[in-house]
Amino acid sequence: MSPSVSVNAQSPSGWSPESWQTRPAVQQPQYPDAARLAEALDQLRHLPPLVTSWEVETLKQHLARAQDGDGFILQGGDCAESFADCRPEIITNRLKVLLQMSLVLVHGLRSRVVRIGRFAGQYAKPRSADTETRDGLTLPSYRGDLVNAPEFTAAARIPDPRRLLEGHARSAMTINFVRGLIDGGFADLHHPEYWDLDWVQHSPLAADYQAMVDALGDSVRFMETLAGQPIGEFSRVEFFTSHEALLLWYEQAQTRQVPRKPGWYNLSTHFPWIGMRTAEIGGAHVEYCRGIRNPMGVKVSPSMTVDWVLGLCRVLNPDNEPGRLTLIHRMGADKVGDHLPRLIEAVRDAGHRVLWICDPMHGNTISTPNGLKTRPFDRILSEVEQSFAIHKACGSRLGGVHLELTGEDVTECTGGARNLAHADLERAYRSSVDPRLNYEQALELAMKIVRVAG
Repeated sequence: MSPSVSVNAQSPSGWSPESWQTRPAVQQPQYPDAARLAEALDQLRHLPPLVTSWEVETLKQHLARAQDGDGFILQGGDCAESFADCRPEIITNRLKVLLQMSLVLVHGLRSRVVRIGRFAGQYAKPRSADTETRDGLTLPSYRGDLVNAPEFTAAARIPDPRRLLEGHARSAMTINFVRGLIDGGFADLHHPEYWDLDWVQHSPLAADYQAMVDALGDSVRFMETLAGQPIGEFSRVEFFTSHEALLLWYEQAQTRQVPRKPGWYNLSTHFPWIGMRTAEIGGAHVEYCRGIRNPMGVKVSPSMTVDWVLGLCRVLNPDNEPGRLTLIHRMGADKVGDHLPRLIEAVRDAGHRVLWICDPMHGNTISTPNGLKTRPFDRILSEVEQSFAIHKACGSRLGGVHLELTGEDVTECTGGARNLAHADLERAYRSSVDPRLNYEQALELAMKIVRVAG
């Protein structure tokens, strides 16, 4: 949708990029040196933006089409990025996973797929407590590399404003590398073999995936034969970034006005979202997000009432703009059937235009006997399957999935094609925050989605 069409072209009444500071702000670090924070924010405000307003508007148009049933959203990436993982092989593997999953979905659903990476900015994480205690020592919680360091020392856990600048730099490097890969033909549908990950060449899913690759290759060649020339759209794909708009000082500093377009854009990402812990209607995060022109998501949990969700729809999308608001439900396999239908029906009956997508990760976290957090693959799959069925029964449509995954050979979620057990997790458990699907599990989930939704 062009800016001239939107009735919400100007900033909402009483809103400014700083107005969130007048509201209760949870999950924010306490910086000990206000002067150093102000200096870092001033530098951040003058750095080039990470994305452009026309990319943001393009994504909004894609999301609007998906609301109408034309497209499926694949949003995925790390639970929390680390500065140390800003390395070409790790970034490449993340991109490979999402490209391969989208290939499966395009082939199976016969639909366009919008790819949104949960990276290039996912450096801050909410915590259940402000402090952490070990062996009688209490320190501030680790809130992600954008804030402090994971090592359990007093020096490491002090919130450091310089990390805001480092986060911007690492995000810029990541986005630049991803764009370079895509523009260079890495995502070329003529050569999906470029996307292979060596460590899964013996996966039990390899034969099924190869059959899909071969079928899609035949289709591409057939269409180009009919056209009499190569089709450029098969050589590259669009790719968008997302992160939780959690650390509001960081988000405010990258909220910009652009020439010939009214309003304000958050140019640190294409698609910010509000987490469950920060979705209070009178809170700072909702206040900040209501004024930016980006499309945005909100996590919806079983604890949210109908009035709460409807209030979020009214505040965040008062003009009912297509593509503006995505509701990301994260219920858990054992709760989705009891709580999701009432929310779908209420939003539908109130006439709110939203896109629904499913986050089957966060509601299905459990702890193993040895204290590791994990997510059973069968519970993740069950929530996805139930969500498709519930939306269909309610006359709605599930338009996408939101996943925490990695391209690395990790063992963090149990189950899947190799039937990982609790004892297997210790082999390669690398996450500092939440367990992620590894490549095999992510690809298997994509194949299961096709069977459920196709």
